[in-house]
Amino acid sequence: MTQAECVRHVTSGTRKEVCSSVVIAAPQVKRRKNPLCSRCSLFICFCLWSLSVAIMNVTLAVKQYISKMIEISGPGMKVLLMDKETTSIVSVVYTQSEILQKEVYLFERIDSQNRDNMKHLKAICFLRPTKENVEHLIQELRRPKYSVYFIYFSNVISKSEIKALAEADEQEVVAEVQQIITKEYELFDFRKTEVPPLLLILDRSDDAITPLLNQWTYQAMVHELLGLNNNRIDLSRVPGISKDLREVVLSAENDEFYANNLYLNFGEIGTNIKNLMEDFQKKKPKGQQKLESISDMKAFVDNYPQFKKMSGTVSKHVTVVGELSRLVSERQLMEVSEVEQELACQNDHSSAQQNVRRLLQNPRVSELDAVRLVMLYALRYERHSSSILSSLMDELSRRGVSERHRRMVQAAVEYGGKRIRGSDLITPTDAVSITKQFFKGLKGVENVYTQHQPLLHDTLDQMIKGRLKDSQFPYLGASSLRDR
Repeated sequence: MTQAECVRHVTSGTRKEVCSSVVIAAPQVKRRKNPLCSRCSLFICFCLWSLSVAIMNVTLAVKQYISKMIEISGPGMKVLLMDKETTSIVSVVYTQSEILQKEVYLFERIDSQNRDNMKHLKAICFLRPTKENVEHLIQELRRPKYSVYFIYFSNVISKSEIKALAEADEQEVVAEVQQIITKEYELFDFRKTEVPPLLLILDRSDDAITPLLNQWTYQAMVHELLGLNNNRIDLSRVPGISKDLREVVLSAENDEFYANNLYLNFGEIGTNIKNLMEDFQKKKPKGQQKLESISDMKAFVDNYPQFKKMSGTVSKHVTVVGELSRLVSERQLMEVSEVEQELACQNDHSSAQQNVRRLLQNPRVSELDAVRLVMLYALRYERHSSSILSSLMDELSRRGVSERHRRMVQAAVEYGGKRIRGSDLITPTDAVSITKQFFKGLKGVENVYTQHQPLLHDTLDQMIKGRLKDSQFPYLGASSLRDR
C-alpha cells in the first residue's frame, strides 16, 4: 500500500490463533503479541496515510481517504454503509454521479432495519467507532446481507470491540478492517527562509463589530440568508418554487460558476448570470427578450425547458440569486446595511441615532437585524455623553423582541466593549490613521455597503510595515529577529 505504514495480519479463520496488534512508535511500527480474538477472519490494518499535498485542504484529504477505501475493495458493484455523521461527510466530498463512476450503486445507513439481501454487492462500511455503530455492525455480521464486507472506522476502535466483531463473523464475510489514523509529520515543517516566521495571536473581542455586519459576497449571503448545510440549500419555502429546485447543491468542488463567484459582491453575481444567459440567447434570435431584472431571468428560464435541461447550473443560480434578491427587498437589507456601515465607519452620532430609531420602527426590518443595529450602536457610542441606548432598548421591547435577544446587546458590550478590547477599533488616535480617514472622507467610498474594513486588515498592514505597537502586541523573542 503506497503512502501508508501498515501491518496486515491474516489468520486462517479455522483454527484458534493469536493476532498481531500494532503499537505506533513513530517513525517505526512495532509488533507485539496480544491475544486479540479467538476466531479471526479479519485483515487488521492500522493505516497511517500521509496526505502531504492535501492536508491543508480538508475536503480533498477526506475525498482521497474515501477513494482509497473504494479502491481496496476492488472491482464490482458496491454498497456504501454509513452512519449519520459519515453520511454527511461523504455527501460533502462526493457527488452521487462521481461516486457512481466508482461502481458504488447503493447508499445505506447501518441503523436502517429495512435493507434487502443483496449478495451480489460488496459492502464498504464507513463508520465512527461508537458503541451503537459497533452493535449495529455485530448484528449485521451475524446475518450478512452482502457478499463481503470491507470495514473502515474513522477513529481507533478498542480491542474488545474488534474481538466482538470477529466472533460475530461466523460466516467469514469480513475481508478487511481498517482504522484510519492521519499522521502528518510535515504539517509544521516548512522550508527555512531568510525572514523567520511570525505567529500573530489575536483575540476575537478586539473586533466585535465585523461579525455583526451584513455581508454582500455570494457565499456569505447564501450562508446568512438561506443557510447551507452539507452543501445543500433548502428552498422549499420559496414562493412558486418548482419541484426540482426545492433543494439545490452548492459546492465549489463541483460547481464552476459558484467557485468563480464565491467572493464577488451581489451586484456582480447578477451581472455574471445575465451574461451567461444572454450568450445562450444569441443562439436563438427568435423570441429574444431583454433581461433587465431577476424576475426577467426567472421568466426566461421557465419559458425555455431546453435551456433549463441543458443549463441546470444556471437555473440553480438564477433561483438562488432570485431568492436572495427577494429577501434583501423584504427585509430592507440595503437600508439596514447602509446604517450598519455608518455605525462602523462614521462618527456622526446625530445621524446615527435618527437612522437606527427609524429602522427599529420599520416593521419590515427583522428582529435579528434590529438587535444587531442596537448592538452596533452600543459598541460604537458606548461612552458617548448623549447615548440613547436605553431608549433604543425600549424600542426593541415595543417591537416584541425576546428578552434573550435583548440581553445580547449588553453581552456584546461586555465581550467586545472599550474596556475589553486592546485596539483602537472605533476612533483612530495616531496621525497616520487620522490622515487616511480624512482623505477617505474627501474621496468618498466606492460602495457604501462594503466600506468597512475589518481590524485584521489594518493589523496585518501595520505588522508588515513593522508598526505594531508593543503595548498592544508584546513581542516574545530576540529583538534582532523582530527587526528582520
